[in-house]
Amino acid sequence: MPIRRVKPVTNGQRGLTYLDTSDLTKKRPEKRLTRGLRKSGGRNNRGRITCRHRGGGAKRLYRKVDFRRHDKDGIPAKVGALEYDPNRNARLHLLVYADGEKRYVLAANKVEVGQVVMNGPKAEPKPGNNMELGNIPVGLWVHNIEMVPGKGAQMARSAGAYAILSGKEGNLALLTLPSGEMRRVHIRCRATIGQVGNLDVGLVKIGKAGRKRHMGIRPTVRGSAMNPVAHPMGGGEGRRSGGRHPRSKWGKPSKGGNTRKKNKASSRFIVRGRKRGKQVGK
Repeated sequence: MPIRRVKPVTNGQRGLTYLDTSDLTKKRPEKRLTRGLRKSGGRNNRGRITCRHRGGGAKRLYRKVDFRRHDKDGIPAKVGALEYDPNRNARLHLLVYADGEKRYVLAANKVEVGQVVMNGPKAEPKPGNNMELGNIPVGLWVHNIEMVPGKGAQMARSAGAYAILSGKEGNLALLTLPSGEMRRVHIRCRATIGQVGNLDVGLVKIGKAGRKRHMGIRPTVRGSAMNPVAHPMGGGEGRRSGGRHPRSKWGKPSKGGNTRKKNKASSRFIVRGRKRGKQVGK
């Protein structure tokens, strides 16, 4: 999908680029596979802001994407359309199954409209087909990967993402993830062959602040530009570095400090961490 540039009629359009959407199917989304999407503005159920710099933006419909596909094993499906999804950077394929049911799935790279895909153990290891990791040959690229059998895909779901099935040992399969992390998952976990499509999304230049507001992202102000009452890094005569190590608005280290608690239940399946090949667990 090539990048489209516009003639800079205004200053805001200089450097602005878009994805070429000529390959998308000209149709409205399936009404039965959509629902309304309410905005939170970054607020929780008590009205407190828990995620800053969110609010506004264009209205969206949520597309119900099938991340499991286990109940359609052995039923061939034809790719009926390639559609845009405003809720993710990947595209969607509308699958029309032989029994008449329609479902949205993440669009795999090099899978064209009109092609037939299959789920289950009888499917061939071709791009777009979904099956358990135990039935996939070692060395293939996979995406849309489950972490728990039957729970639904959780890994390698963004545009251009893929993982490599590096090996199998007993009931566990070894995956090399996009971050470089190597993780074990059960061989009954399902995955889709190939790579997620829309590879050029990372080459898009936003170009102007207004386009970011259309996405629902509000401005981010530097702490050093604030008053000292509003931020630990604020205040001072002229442009000062703050006089202390970088901190968040609430005084926590913001660069290089660990802020997450380790999930021991998940970490024990990590063979190699994503940071410099660090050994995390056994």
